[in-house]
Amino acid sequence: MTQFAYLFERFPSFGQTFCYREVAELAQQGVRSAVFAIRKRKHEPLQDWDEHIVQRVHYLPEEKELLDDVHRASKKGKLKGEVLAALDEWGRRPDFLRLHQAVYVGLRLQEMEIGHVHAHFAGMAARTAFWIQRFFPISFSFTAHANDIFAPRNFEIGLDKLVNATRVVITETDYSKKFLQERFPDRADRIHRIYNGLNLAEFSRADFSTAPPIIVAVGRLIDKKGFADLIRGCRLLMDRGKSFHCKILGEGPLEEKLRWQIEQMNLRNYVELPGPKPQHEVRKHLAAGMVFVLPSVIDPAGGMDNLPTVIMEAMATGLPVVSTSIGGIPEMVIDNETGFLVSAGDAVALADAIEKMINDRSLAQKLGQAGYERAQRLFSIEKNVRELCELLPVRPTAHQLFAHQAHRIVFPRRHRLRHTFLTRLAAGNFQEIPALRMSDKKLAVA
Repeated sequence: MTQFAYLFERFPSFGQTFCYREVAELAQQGVRSAVFAIRKRKHEPLQDWDEHIVQRVHYLPEEKELLDDVHRASKKGKLKGEVLAALDEWGRRPDFLRLHQAVYVGLRLQEMEIGHVHAHFAGMAARTAFWIQRFFPISFSFTAHANDIFAPRNFEIGLDKLVNATRVVITETDYSKKFLQERFPDRADRIHRIYNGLNLAEFSRADFSTAPPIIVAVGRLIDKKGFADLIRGCRLLMDRGKSFHCKILGEGPLEEKLRWQIEQMNLRNYVELPGPKPQHEVRKHLAAGMVFVLPSVIDPAGGMDNLPTVIMEAMATGLPVVSTSIGGIPEMVIDNETGFLVSAGDAVALADAIEKMINDRSLAQKLGQAGYERAQRLFSIEKNVRELCELLPVRPTAHQLFAHQAHRIVFPRRHRLRHTFLTRLAAGNFQEIPALRMSDKKLAVA
């Protein structure tokens, strides 16, 4: 029996690769959770998704089909009186679809004998999970990220009700953990920090050989990323006679404004906006870089970064990072050790920090190496997903655990059990796999 299911607003989503990586790594560790998504992906750039994972996603129906499904369930007597009363009392008030989506998902979770649902972001999916818990004997938890806690939208089922009702709150940084614990002191014991993780083996190392040096930035083209400050910093570098090329990868509502800024500052030969790129291309751009820059700021609505995945990716590549002391970024970037931190909105300080890197290749390599080592310690997806499993009702079966660990057993080519073991493992025939004596000196555990 699977112990928990995921509920996402969208999955997989181009801008939320950390969610995809988590689901994929759980599968690698023998936990094949059911996955529900409220909305389908629309008009998103291509990404490197594993089709086996995408095909597992159960997308919820659109409004009319959803309401019809709930109505049929009611007619068949599948809903308790208190559920029907809640649907009737809420009526068509804002967010009414969350209640109907909760019925739709909850009924299917019961059929699957799943007793817990986990959502990402304290938003639409978490609000739906809130109602699933109200309507069914199914608990819920959620992972909080950035704007959903720093600048939450105003809903009747808001952040306070979610934190009060949930079994566990997971957040990405010590900064956000402290933020939530100070806001909800009576629920502090249910708030935990788990860093997002990466498959670190996917990242090639930067070799710092490109000329002119390349400044790499990645992120949505929105206010809180501070890319306007980076463009201003590039103008200062140009005025100082520095040779460089800056690439800002991403898409978003500020694209035209940023292109206009580049033109106005006569930076067309220095700064480019190549658009959004799939993960394998992002990794190539990082590996070709000299320095990674993310000049995060607090936007007018109070939104800000917390644990930007792109900084992790840059560190995994061995690039030094220039960023700001916003949210949990100082937990990633250690000033003067793995890069430089400057004040948000300070284009002069930003240019100064970048100039140090492009002037001194050995300094860039030294800081990048320290960042690489820090990423290995903190941001392994395998380690961080194991931490997640300790907080959620996840207990892989003995067969699942065996399948996960089996790939670590290394056989000499002529070992007496090699052919039998590998044949039956590939067929999923765990019962008849012969016992292995790990004390056998001919076997090794990878």
